[in-house]
Amino acid sequence: MILDLPFILETRRNHALEHATLHMLAHNHKGSMAGHSNPTGFFLFGDFTTQEIWSAATEALERLRMGESGLAVHAGCGTNMATTALLSATMAWSVLRGAKSTLTKILLLPLAAAFGVAGFLLARPLGPWLQKYVTTEARMGSMQIIDIIPVRKGIHRVITK
Repeated sequence: MILDLPFILETRRNHALEHATLHMLAHNHKGSMAGHSNPTGFFLFGDFTTQEIWSAATEALERLRMGESGLAVHAGCGTNMATTALLSATMAWSVLRGAKSTLTKILLLPLAAAFGVAGFLLARPLGPWLQKYVTTEARMGSMQIIDIIPVRKGIHRVITK
């Protein structure tokens, strides 16, 4: 399966570890935080010390290994945002795409808005589902945290293998 190709699987596992690490960090940090994953690790954006990230990432990895797969899903994930935007826009656009005249398009706007809202509502469960089954992989395999490097103030690079 395409999701199990090495570079994709590594990215999905890092994405899961990124989310789980953010969940751990959220216990002590109420400020804004974000992350970005790739096959070799992930970046964390937020006001953390390197030691706080080591502690959070280590705990996150242990908890994922112990079966806490729910930590791989995060409400603030870009998957949720992209799913919401794409589904809402597509559903609203589908109402307007066949209209020939400007007047017809104007008259269809309330229906397009309703379809956009329906897309928004459908995306709420779809985004987390996509995270769970497509964009993250909670089974860590033999993943290890190799290093955590401060890039500059507010940005750390977590390197995994």
